[in-house]
Amino acid sequence: MMKKLLVVVAATLLWGLAIPHGAWSAARAVTINGYVLDSACAFTKNLKKPISPECAVACAKAGSPLVLMSGDGTIYLPISDATPAQGQNSRLMKFAGKRVTVTGRVYDRNGAHGLVIEKIVATGQGM
Repeated sequence: MMKKLLVVVAATLLWGLAIPHGAWSAARAVTINGYVLDSACAFTKNLKKPISPECAVACAKAGSPLVLMSGDGTIYLPISDATPAQGQNSRLMKFAGKRVTVTGRVYDRNGAHGLVIEKIVATGQGM
């Protein structure tokens, strides 16, 4: 009996040490207002909004992932919750360079924000 208890305690301690506490969070439901834009421009050009829809579409067609940038500048990487995972550019292409409202679930990990989109609609507001 004591040996089984020792094994359970040891396994619990090892499991607790293997998980970096605070580095990952469970999904949280969100509604985000922002722009769909090319990820490279979001990072390298420090844009607050897309240059134009045509520019965002051209970069996405060339393979650059589209991201969502909220009003406060937070960048969300659209991800799939399916296995195997699927790219999200085809779903976002019609919104590239436009202002949108997205509802979904955000997964935070070490400062990165993955976004599983449940619904996305153009807000009707221009750039």
